[in-house]
This record gives sequence, C-alpha cells and structure tokens, in this order.
Amino acid sequence: MYYNSSSSNGSEGSVDDESSVSSSEEESGLDMVKRNDPRKTGISYGDIQHVTEEESWEELGRDISNNTHLDELFLCAGALDQHKMSLLFRGLTRSSSINSVTLYRDEFSVPGVRSMVPFLENANNLTYLCVNDNNLQSEGFNLLFRALRDSPVETLCCAICDIGSIEIDADNFPRNLMDLDLSENSISADGCEEIAKLLQGGGSTLTKLDLTMNNIHDNGAAILADALRNNTSLATLQLTDNMVTIEGAKLFLQLVNDVSSIKATQESNRTLRSIRLEDWRIAQNVKEQIQRHIDKAAAINFINANNPEVAGRAKVVRTLLNSANRAELMELQGVNQSSLYGEINSLHLPEVLALIGEKHGQGELYIALKLSIAGVISMVTRTHCLQERRVYHRARLEAVEAEIAGIDTADGGVAQVTNESRSSKRRRS
Repeated sequence: MYYNSSSSNGSEGSVDDESSVSSSEEESGLDMVKRNDPRKTGISYGDIQHVTEEESWEELGRDISNNTHLDELFLCAGALDQHKMSLLFRGLTRSSSINSVTLYRDEFSVPGVRSMVPFLENANNLTYLCVNDNNLQSEGFNLLFRALRDSPVETLCCAICDIGSIEIDADNFPRNLMDLDLSENSISADGCEEIAKLLQGGGSTLTKLDLTMNNIHDNGAAILADALRNNTSLATLQLTDNMVTIEGAKLFLQLVNDVSSIKATQESNRTLRSIRLEDWRIAQNVKEQIQRHIDKAAAINFINANNPEVAGRAKVVRTLLNSANRAELMELQGVNQSSLYGEINSLHLPEVLALIGEKHGQGELYIALKLSIAGVISMVTRTHCLQERRVYHRARLEAVEAEIAGIDTADGGVAQVTNESRSSKRRRS
C-alpha cells in the first residue's frame, strides 16, 4: 500500500466509512498504475497526496517506470519537494509511454533536477516538460538542458526559475526542441549570446522563444536580431517587459523589413510571424508605430509561410512601392530617402508602375510617375533609338537581299546563253 490510512470501526454510513471509501478509491488509482491498467493514463496530486513512506515513493517510481499506459505526470503546487523528488526518481528512471511532465511550483532546486536526469535521458516518448516556478537557477537549467540532448522533448518551460547565466554547448542541447519558455528570469546579454547558438545554423528547430520579463537591454536585442537574420525556423519571439528602448525595437523592425534597398527588403527575415516588444520604456506613439510595421511584415510572412520568395516580393510591393509606408520606414530606420526608382531597370518600369496603380491606386501611381520620370524618359529615348536602328538595319538587309537576288538572276542568264551556244555548235557539227 502506497499510503497510511486509518481503519474504521464505526457503523455503516458513518464519516469514517466515507473516508475509508475515499481512501480505497485513491488506493485503487495507484493500484491501477501497478497493474498497468490501460484505463489509468495520468497521475496527479490527488493520486499521491496520501503517499507518506519513503519506500512508497521509490516503489511508485518503479511502478511508473514499468507502466506502458501512463502518458502524463501532473504533480504541482507542493505535490513534491526536494526530498520526495529524490525518492520518486530513484525508482522512476525510464518510461516508454509518458509524453508530458508538469512539475510546477514544487520547491525543488539543483539536487531535484539532478535526481531527474536518468529519467530524462531514458524517457523516449517525452515531448513536454514544465518545471516553472522552481528554484533551478542557472546550474539547474544547464544540467537540465544537457540531460535533454537526445530527448524527443519539443516544449520546455522554465519560467520563474531564477535563471541568469546560461551555458549552451553547441553539441549538447535538445535536438528536437521547438518551444522554449524562459520568461520571468534574469537573462541578460550574456544569456542572449548563448541563446543565439540555438538560432544559428541550418539545424535550428526552435519555433517559439519566450523571453518576457528578463533583463535584456538593447545590446541583448542586437545579439538576438543578428542571430535571426538567416534563421528559418523561429516563428514567435516574445520580448515584452524587458529593457529594450526605441533603438533596440528598430533592430527588430529592420530584421523583418529592411528598407535600405529593394534587395534588402526582399531578403529580410521571412519566417517570423510574431514579435512582441511592449514596454513602458518606449514612448507610446513610437512604440505603436514600430509595432504596427513589425506586425505588417510578420503578417506577410504568415500569409506566405510556405513561399518565402513570394513573401519577399510582397514586402517590396506593400511597403517600398507605397510612398507613405516607404517614407515612414526609411525615417524609422535612418535610411537616406533617395529615389527608389534608381534601383529599377528602366525597361521594367512599365510593369512596376502598372503594379503600383493596381495595388495602391491612381494617387500613388501619380507620385511614382513623378519620381520615375527620368527613367521613363530614358526608357522612351532608348526605345526610340532601338526602333530607328531596327528600321535602318531592316532596310540594309532588304537591299542586300535584293542585290543577292540580282546576282542570282544574272548568273542564271549567263548559264542559259552558254548552254544554247553549246547546242548550236553540236548541230553544225
């Protein structure tokens, strides 16, 4: 038996009898785990609240290890502590069925994480792990991260865990990790340097990163923005309530829509679909302006998620080919507002102008014509010259062809006279 219960000597229907029934039901739940009953697929606080003996915790761990139907452990809000963790995971060293483990606010720290390592290394179906609101600190997180190297874990939640510095070994991090929650910790620029390792290279798998309420300033923002320039996996980045100023926010705007040139716009990050930067340190009007443009670029990425080339072209059309958007973005990014149309081959201008009229209306088309008139004139002049040259060469070709035809005709007449002369001589002979 996993727990201590008091026997009842009362009459049927007494309060003691009701407690006995309740205890029996709880015992039955853990006995179902022991019997590997397929109807029992999860363990929560209600199942283990009466487990008191040390050997019972270890026995429970062994039973969970041997069970092939359990898929969830949900032991939160004091269900475990440091000592119970060590006992439970002394028996629980592996699992072939558990895919979700939530140990929220269980008051464990580095020793608790250390006791979990054998289980984490041998839980071959585990995809979700939440250890929010425990005192992991940096050492515990680094230990946890290394233990999950070959794990199938896709989601790791380590919010409110007093994590400051992070050490990520490029060869020892979760290979399948997609969603990482590090919100409400103390991560700074040094931590961003380590996190950048997860975002760089062709093997990056991370699609969501939550760094809400950390200690990230503009230098940390610059590190993250630089790491994401060529990243093709991360879709969601949360940076709300950090120490990022307007200058740091502009780095993420430039990341998703760089208006320094047509090529830069086309090649801006085409994977990020959401970047949240809300912070009281950024003036409300500027914050809304920057966030609005980020959201527009991210929406284009979202709509064209399966076609990055189309996403790049759409940003050019919707931002650079619209005078108001272009001017606002160039001012925000400190880009010299030179004529966009100088970058466009004059022979392609009719197509571009038609696109502006179609997407942005006649007013924008008029503005575009004024700005591109030099190119249009150049194009017209060149076209006229090419047409004149074509007429000239066509006339020359016709003259040459006529001369050749004349020569052929003359050669034919000479040949005919010669043949007639030969025939006449033969008759006289």
